Amino acid sequence: MEAKRKAESYCAYQERAQQEVRNKLYEWGLHQEAVENIIVQLIEENFLNEERFAKAYALGKFRMKGWGKIKIKQHLKLKNVSEPLIRLALKTIDIDEYNKKIEETINKKTELTKKPISIAEKSKIYRHLQSKGFENEIILEKLNNK
Repeated sequence: MEAKRKAESYCAYQERAQQEVRNKLYEWGLHQEAVENIIVQLIEENFLNEERFAKAYALGKFRMKGWGKIKIKQHLKLKNVSEPLIRLALKTIDIDEYNKKIEETINKKTELTKKPISIAEKSKIYRHLQSKGFENEIILEKLNNK
């Protein structure tokens, strides 16, 4: 039961995906049956909640790292979060806040120039926002308004 206590504190420290906890338990040398039993207990005792994790992850990556929905979705998939939970998590991101984040990024990249931005500059900003995981249509719409 030492592993369960360690897993509880691991989950209490920050929200975790089931797969992260499962990997950690295997790392600690537990076998499949013990790992799955501990996972079930952690879920029952609300230490582990995939929906709560997905929402916290999506909002955290958006607000702290400035990631777009595409990048957040990819990373949640890598953590084996189900598609319905990913969609639910992405809905927690406020659309106005999302649009504002894109506009702020564009403004930050263009604030030194008061003149219209060149095609080359737009292209550079476009690639930057794309690498952050924002959707092409939204980036183009915002850039065309500049």
